[in-house]
Amino acid sequence: MARLPRVEPVGGMLGGPTATIRALRGFGADTRILLGTTDSTASALAACDGVLEPGTGISVLGSTLVVKLVTEQPLFDNRLGIYSHRCGDRWLTGGASNSGGAVLAAHFHGDEIERLGRDIDPDRPSPLDYYPLLRPGERFPINDPDLPPRITPRPDDDAAFLHALLQGIARIEARGYRLLEERTGTRLTRVLSIGGGAGNPVWTRLREHLLKVTTGASEHDQAAYGTALIAQSSN
Repeated sequence: MARLPRVEPVGGMLGGPTATIRALRGFGADTRILLGTTDSTASALAACDGVLEPGTGISVLGSTLVVKLVTEQPLFDNRLGIYSHRCGDRWLTGGASNSGGAVLAAHFHGDEIERLGRDIDPDRPSPLDYYPLLRPGERFPINDPDLPPRITPRPDDDAAFLHALLQGIARIEARGYRLLEERTGTRLTRVLSIGGGAGNPVWTRLREHLLKVTTGASEHDQAAYGTALIAQSSN
């Protein structure tokens, strides 16, 4: 442990720029250097607009699916692929699935997803039970390096196939939050969505049916915005 760097809280002061940095970058002598955080944690802060209320879920619908639950205590469980990031006096507890938008992109272009989505009724569940993965192996909510993808049988109707894929990813998301609720004792009250899939209304509706809480795209989702909030809160 003595060989590892000391962990400091997010937003903590490191000091000011050296004379060399001031000369190269034009920073003034009164510039302060603060500790930041990971891009995903900064994006989560942006989604919450800096207010981390326990019970808030944050889903990153990018090439992979990442779910985080704001909790008051951390949880680390490698067997389940669960980790926690500290942010102020709260924790972002969650995990990352290998499922997500990359699976959709392997079968459809973005404009196809939008077009086919018009033929999907999100209030009627698909009869197909998919676990969408690009290749064998999953991290969370099932931690199994050999878990096989399940995306068959494929219906002839492309809209029906897309429906089943979207529903399958939504089921993984819901299963992840249920696991976090059980292990942390924190009840999910709402979900904020960021990433490319957050603006898909059909997927949003499918997810709300399974999550049993409201979910929608966040006003802010850029890591730079979250980092600026960290700097602001340190004043």
